[in-house]
Parts: sequence; C-alpha cells; structure tokens
Amino acid sequence: MPLIEVDDATDRYLAFAAGVAGLTKGQVVARLVAQAQAAVEPQPAEDGNAEPASVRVYADYAGHRTYALFVPGPGRIEITSGPLAGRSFRTPSQAAREIVHHHNPNVSPHRNGWGFFFVAATGAPLQSLRHRSIQ
Repeated sequence: MPLIEVDDATDRYLAFAAGVAGLTKGQVVARLVAQAQAAVEPQPAEDGNAEPASVRVYADYAGHRTYALFVPGPGRIEITSGPLAGRSFRTPSQAAREIVHHHNPNVSPHRNGWGFFFVAATGAPLQSLRHRSIQ
C-alpha cells in the first residue's frame, strides 16, 4: 500500500477529523480526494439534447458559504446548500441578491453575481466561465 508523508500539524488535523467522523486517517484523505474530484469533474449531460453540464460554484457572504451549481447556456444558478438550498435563479446576480438579502436584509442586496460566485474547483470568479453562458 502506498504511503504519503505529511507534517505533524496535518497529521494532528487528520487524527482529529478521523476521530470526529469515526473514520481512519486514510478514509478521511480518501473522502477529501473524492470530494475534490467531484468538484472538478463536469457533470455529464444525459443526452446530446440536454442542457450543458453544470459547474459547482460557491459564494462567501457574511461568514456563510453557499454552494450552488452554475448551468452554462441559460446561466442559471441552483443553490445546493444553506437556507436557500433547492432554489433556482435565472441569473447569477439574482442569486447573489437573494443570498445578500437573506443574510443581511438591512443592506442593499445589489451585487454582480459574476464576481460574487467562484468556481469551486479553481477558486476563479464565475466571470471566468461567462462566455459559456452566452453560447
């Protein structure tokens, strides 16, 4: 079985995470790798006539991270975590405004969603995928 080397701090973190989750350190690493792969791998369309594959994105606002799926083509945002999970918005900006309004209703919710959301796999702003939604 292959071995990996980690520093002492990382080993302590893995031991802590394993204890909390009831897993081995190796299982913690395997789950993290699987999650990273899922974030990077595009979700295939069911058939050639289906919508383009979605891209996992996130937004951080007021100490809260919200995950969503960005659907190129229509440019739709589908919220997948947090209090707005299950809601779908026609544009990234509409989704961003709703997130801001939910977490801080006393401020102006107007936001540019293309800069508000980030691609989960790369950390790049959603703006980097904007050309896909216009095709």
